[in-house]
Amino acid sequence: MLRLAALALVFVGLAGFSRAAKPEPIFNGKNLDGWTIFADPKSKVSIKPLENWVVTDGIIVNKGKLLSYLGTEASYSNYKFQFDWRYPVGSTPDSNSGALIHMQKPLNKIWPVSLEPQGRYKDHGKIFPMGVKVTDNVFDVKALEKVRKPFGEWNTTRIECDKNGGVVVFVNNERVASGSSPLKEGPVGFQSEGHEIHFRAITMEKLD
Repeated sequence: MLRLAALALVFVGLAGFSRAAKPEPIFNGKNLDGWTIFADPKSKVSIKPLENWVVTDGIIVNKGKLLSYLGTEASYSNYKFQFDWRYPVGSTPDSNSGALIHMQKPLNKIWPVSLEPQGRYKDHGKIFPMGVKVTDNVFDVKALEKVRKPFGEWNTTRIECDKNGGVVVFVNNERVASGSSPLKEGPVGFQSEGHEIHFRAITMEKLD
């Protein structure tokens, strides 16, 4: 009887493990299905959105020539948003982009109300408010510089957004920034701001 009870507990534990949240890809590595592009209507460049945001070999290449953003059609809350990124060799510390989280309607403008965990190389992860107040906004540039990899190499950023509006940003598993705002849900995305940057391995995982 005790043995049966112990086995039952094992199976319960395994069942609970199988139901645990896992990172789910939100970029299929082939095309931009599930994503949308909004470009600045005042832009005078001739490049088309899908010429600026190009998928090749499982990588989203943002050429940075069109002021725009790439955002998910789906909305998320209480999550871990993770992605790999790199700037090509020859970039500078001011090379710029950014992640957008908790984007609010209207979405058809540059930029929607949201939070931007900075994508610029020199202060990657720093939380920048877009039309909303951020409290307890902390950025540790020394932590970033300790783990950030050189141009041409892949880095991994993880953005954890809890149900109370708290945000924590990690670069290569090192905590670099944190803050809190009234925003708790919305689509996520990436900015195109004049510099080429690459993204891959984009996933979403539900927090407990």
